[in-house]
Amino acid sequence: MVNAPQRMSGIAPVTIVTRAALGAIGDVLSPPLRRVLWRSLGLTLLLLVAVGTGLAALIEWLSQQSTWLGSYPFIGTAAVVLASLGVFLGLIFLIPPISAVVAGFYLDDVAEVVEKRCDPAGQPGTALPTGQAIVSGLRFGALSLGVNFVALLLLLVPGVNLIAFLGANAYLFGREYFELAAGRYQSIEDARMLRAAHNGTALMGGLVTAFLVTIPLLNLITPLFGAAMMVRIHNAIRTSTNASLIETIKA
Repeated sequence: MVNAPQRMSGIAPVTIVTRAALGAIGDVLSPPLRRVLWRSLGLTLLLLVAVGTGLAALIEWLSQQSTWLGSYPFIGTAAVVLASLGVFLGLIFLIPPISAVVAGFYLDDVAEVVEKRCDPAGQPGTALPTGQAIVSGLRFGALSLGVNFVALLLLLVPGVNLIAFLGANAYLFGREYFELAAGRYQSIEDARMLRAAHNGTALMGGLVTAFLVTIPLLNLITPLFGAAMMVRIHNAIRTSTNASLIETIKA
């Protein structure tokens, strides 16, 4: 067990995150990940359609219960427009938790490819047990759903909504994606300690992923991009820490 994770020396966190983000773009578009990309997109779209259909059915049911709206056509039309807008905004805020669930399914597939691209001669990580990966993804999704629900409630507060959305998701993406990537090399407890020791770097990586969520269409690749980038960030931290330990031993 790692009792005191060392901080990196010599490489600025912003440099690590920038390199990881650029590398992740190439990873997502690389031939080895194309199959995973289509599967991830398919699952993300399927979940979004399922949730959207459920919300639309709920709105239709509520409108049928409010028979008094039939006497006021203008109010009924306005209610439908507002409800449709609510579904649209709701789906935007649901992309982070849905991405979290999808990432839990495909993280190991992504990590295996990215680790080889980062360090072909290095020791690959160990895939999380299927049950643990699914539970982690569902837990991450549930937590993200709760946080984004609060962010959705703040939508009507000028100057706070976007900051709340980006800040909350930057923290969640940075924490969970990093711990999932680090968990391939060490216990969950040690992965959490390592993330805490490099919290600033993980947070910056999470912020990049959170920004991606706000871009229509591109936000559909959030699970793959976020996982690939955080694997690269963890790899940079791990290799830098190992190099520092070797230098300390030689000294």
